[in-house]
Amino acid sequence: MAAAVRLVDCHCHLAAPCFQTDVAAVVRAAQQAAVSALVVVSEQAGEFQDVVALSERFPGFVLPCLGVHPVQEVSPEEQRSVTLKDLDAAWPLIELYKDKLVGIGEVGLDFTPRFASTDEQKEGQRQVLIKQIELARRLDLPLNVHSRSAGRPTINLLKEQGATKVLLHAFDGKLSVAMEGVKAGYFFSIPPSIIRSEQKQKLVKLLPLENICLETDSPALGPEKQHLCGRGPVEILVKILLTKPAMNEAGVRSSVPVTEQENEFERVTGLAERDL
Repeated sequence: MAAAVRLVDCHCHLAAPCFQTDVAAVVRAAQQAAVSALVVVSEQAGEFQDVVALSERFPGFVLPCLGVHPVQEVSPEEQRSVTLKDLDAAWPLIELYKDKLVGIGEVGLDFTPRFASTDEQKEGQRQVLIKQIELARRLDLPLNVHSRSAGRPTINLLKEQGATKVLLHAFDGKLSVAMEGVKAGYFFSIPPSIIRSEQKQKLVKLLPLENICLETDSPALGPEKQHLCGRGPVEILVKILLTKPAMNEAGVRSSVPVTEQENEFERVTGLAERDL
């Protein structure tokens, strides 16, 4: 008899405002769809308490990561590159909740020109990431990493700083650069947008299966281009359900027996002692 399959969403934003009116329904639907855990990341200090509260409301299912994203939201219409000052509010809260965390994230680099067009902005992002790499090492936690338009700089910096527990989410860099990450022992999580991304389809064909994890990045990076905020919980969850056929379309097995998938996930998050 084939082993049961349990899926882990390794990167999602369950604390996003669009989920809050029906978050229980979203969680319930995920559980019914054979999802055994959601790794919920944050982007700025203002989200930290909401992420931790979700992990307390859904213990053992919502697994929290706290971190400062390379792009900070000033308002719904305005975003800017992160600076070291953005860590001031984050540090005390991470220290407060450190025993509840499964990782530091979402952290990383984002060199998209509209966010980081100058050397000063890029260096500011590097310094923020270095501080969070040091923090993760001190707390013995993995890093959940963003690297949009900065695949090589991100992997190079992680390696230079001695980061060993790394999950690169929705990696959009060159395949040769991804293989440098594989050699360093890093993992790559693949979102449902693989359906419409030739780069992601090529990536999963190249990556060793043991280095691949699954994610939704909800409410972003769904199988359709539009943002999924504003849709009902069942429609939002389609992102999770479509992860499996998306990867199958790319010619790669998307899910593995529960023991194998858990072992790989535990290597990233250090959750070997937690019963998922």
